[in-house]
Amino acid sequence: MSNTPRPVPSACTLVIPFFNEVEGTPAFLEELATALSSQPAVAEVILVDDGSTDGTREVLERAAATRPGWRVVVQAKNQGQAAALYRGMRLASSPVIVTMDGDGQNDPADIPSLLARLEETGADMVAGVRVERNDSWLRRRMSRLANGVRQRILRDGVRDTGCGLKVFRREVVEAFLPMRTLYSFMPALAVAGGFRVVEQPVRHRARELGTSKYGLGVMLWRPLLDLLGVWWFTRRRFQANHEDGAKRS
Repeated sequence: MSNTPRPVPSACTLVIPFFNEVEGTPAFLEELATALSSQPAVAEVILVDDGSTDGTREVLERAAATRPGWRVVVQAKNQGQAAALYRGMRLASSPVIVTMDGDGQNDPADIPSLLARLEETGADMVAGVRVERNDSWLRRRMSRLANGVRQRILRDGVRDTGCGLKVFRREVVEAFLPMRTLYSFMPALAVAGGFRVVEQPVRHRARELGTSKYGLGVMLWRPLLDLLGVWWFTRRRFQANHEDGAKRS
């Protein structure tokens, strides 16, 4: 990729996955709407319901019905956060995509700083880094271990791939693989595809309602197993030509 800075396009798509978050979703969507009212760059909001069974879908549909540019995408059955994100990203119509979690732990007020970082650096992806984690001691330790192992093997330069807040140019999506632990490897796959990734500190809030969908198997063992496949892929793939005339592998 060229190092010449590129401006951020004026329109962005926000993609948010949800699964059985009916308790906290109404308040989160109100907060999101308020935050986006002062952020005109976010022209499209895709709310992906990943086969919820608790009424989350209905809450999303009511919210989207009264807000221009918002729409709900429904997965017929629960396929996991990665599948929901992947579908939403593929449906995005804007040149820049923003992702965040639907559990309320990401702060929508951080979106402008991520967009500004993308513009300032001319990078292709900005990955949020949760500088003050509001999780249990065990969850923080699990995350630190998983991130440490991943960094040592993949060397993607990102300290916190578990943070849902990310901003990237639409062409980066072509570097992603439709795998169940995609959220853990988005920066590594972007780097392997020849894109430049930088970090930006963001806030992290304690979960107030609902329950986490990520236990030990999801946060640690499954990503470690997939890590072997991603390691192989990132060393065997070639970097496709991007819009500004790529460097060759």
